[in-house]
Parts: sequence; structure tokens; C-alpha cells
Amino acid sequence: MKKLSVKTVVAIGIGAALFFVLGKISIPTPVPNTYISLQYAIQAVFATLFGPIAGLLIGFIGHTLIDATSYGPWWSWIIASACAGLIIGLGTLTMNFNDGLDAKKLLRFNIAQIVAHLLSWGIIAPCLDILIYSEPVEKLFAQGLMAGAANIVTTGVVGTLLLVAYAETIVKRGSLNKEED
Repeated sequence: MKKLSVKTVVAIGIGAALFFVLGKISIPTPVPNTYISLQYAIQAVFATLFGPIAGLLIGFIGHTLIDATSYGPWWSWIIASACAGLIIGLGTLTMNFNDGLDAKKLLRFNIAQIVAHLLSWGIIAPCLDILIYSEPVEKLFAQGLMAGAANIVTTGVVGTLLLVAYAETIVKRGSLNKEED
């Protein structure tokens, strides 16, 4: 197994902390116990930049901290958050920002995050709620669909803006010229 770099471990710590802080700030939706929040945009960007293991751990650690400081861990949704980061990281694994950011890369990022949120909140979280907690099916899929839709929109908007801002900070290959005396 490939070791995680120090840079990736630091990114996991920062990403999980940001996930936690942003997860504490949320807007309620009409569906009970379901909120609009921005932590998944941060997780998606970190998963894109640092890979699937970082995305998985950011979601797992960050969501566990949110739940532990609120009402107690709800493992089905913690696992779904981890899966979302893993899937986004896998979907964007070979993206390289050294040559800039273009529409094709943004499309790939958004396809990865849409697939991740649909699978995580439309299938994984509700099915684990049924298996672990014996929750009523109708409620679970309503919550999952609302959470998935909210996460797709916030990640699509905020995550895309963050990637664009990040890409602007990278020095492009061949952009530095030697100064003549």
C-alpha cells in the first residue's frame, strides 16, 4: 500500500476541520433532519486535489465530529459522507492543474460530484439507515434525495468556484521566462 504524503495528511486534517466547521452552519430544508450546507464543496475540492483517501477520511472524520458534537454519531450518514469523498477522489484522480483548468476538467469534476452525491445520498445512506437503524423507508429516501440535491447544487457552485480560484494560483508550465540583463 502506498504511504500518504505529509502534504496529504495535513490536507486531511485541514479538510476535516473545515468540513466540521462548515457542517455546523446549515440551512434547514422542508425535509426533517436534512440541511443545506457547504462542507461537501470543501470535501470535493480536497478529494480532487489530494485524492480518494483524503476525500474519504475528510468526510469520515468531519462528519463524525459534527455528529459527536450534536446528537451522537449517525453511522449510516457518516459512511455516506466518506463514500462521497472517495467517489469524487476516484472520479478526478488523474486531473492535473499544472496546465490550467478548462471546461473539460470542470465538467469532469461536476460529473464526479453528481455521481458521488447520487450514490451516497440516494442509495448508500438510505440503505444503511434501513440495515443499521430500521428506519422507515419513505422518510429515508426523501431525506436522501433532498440531501443529494442540495449537495449537488452547493458542490457544483461553490466547489467549481473554489477550483477556479485555486487554478488561478498555480504557475502554469512554461509561463516563467528568464530575464535578460
